[in-house]
Amino acid sequence: MSADVVTKRFSGRVAIVTGGVHGIGRATVDLLRAQGAKVMIADNDPAGDVVLQEFGADRLNVGFIGGDMEEEDFSQSIVDATNKQFGRIDYLVNNAYAFTAKGMDGELKHWRRSLDVGVIGFARMIQCVAPSMIKAGGGSIVNVASTMAHIVTKDRWTYCAAKGAVLQLTKAAALDLGAHRIRINSVSPAWIWTREVVKTADLDGGGRAKWGPIWGDYHMLRRCGESSEVAAPIAFLLSDEASFITATDLAIDGGYLAMGPEGIGKGTAHAGSD
Repeated sequence: MSADVVTKRFSGRVAIVTGGVHGIGRATVDLLRAQGAKVMIADNDPAGDVVLQEFGADRLNVGFIGGDMEEEDFSQSIVDATNKQFGRIDYLVNNAYAFTAKGMDGELKHWRRSLDVGVIGFARMIQCVAPSMIKAGGGSIVNVASTMAHIVTKDRWTYCAAKGAVLQLTKAAALDLGAHRIRINSVSPAWIWTREVVKTADLDGGGRAKWGPIWGDYHMLRRCGESSEVAAPIAFLLSDEASFITATDLAIDGGYLAMGPEGIGKGTAHAGSD
């Protein structure tokens, strides 16, 4: 496929990206726009207005709506705003989530926040956007899950449970909407340099320079991933190049899930580490 075809592969199409102000969401917004899509960003971060200003002359091809995915009516508001501004909806990236990691100390409010934003919010978006996609002749949806949907780490009951539910939601919704030519897939990133991971590195001291090689030991590629490295597979799954792929989860994990407890092995060189 030529570079020109890839650059224009979303021309005339419209996407919604939730949690699109930072990290994986923002990288996905930038890539979809670069490849011709018009994009509606939904986020509870007020910095969304600042993001719009960054787009300058291309402002007509991007929109922003602020709100919280926990609000029952916000999903429909996103869909209505997108249809009003762009006239159609072809793609949805369910990325917004609540990084609420609680274990034995988890309270009902923590569970509700994790599930309301992390999987119920995804489901509500699919329910609300489906009629517009059916009207457009079909569409494609990508749900952002996590390696924590497949395996678990200590003290993360809420996060692991919510992300695990995303995988089953993806399959169930893909079955019901497949007849309408709507494909639904998920991606499971491992350690990606999002603001949450960066914040953890900074709080622990040493920042990325210190923790990159240490966390890199959990991945076969000896490093953490970048948001752009998640955005590219998301764009592929949305695109017509993935036209016969649905109900599938794609691990974007640098080999994280494939390794046993021995890790990369003692004395292994950290080639290419952060």
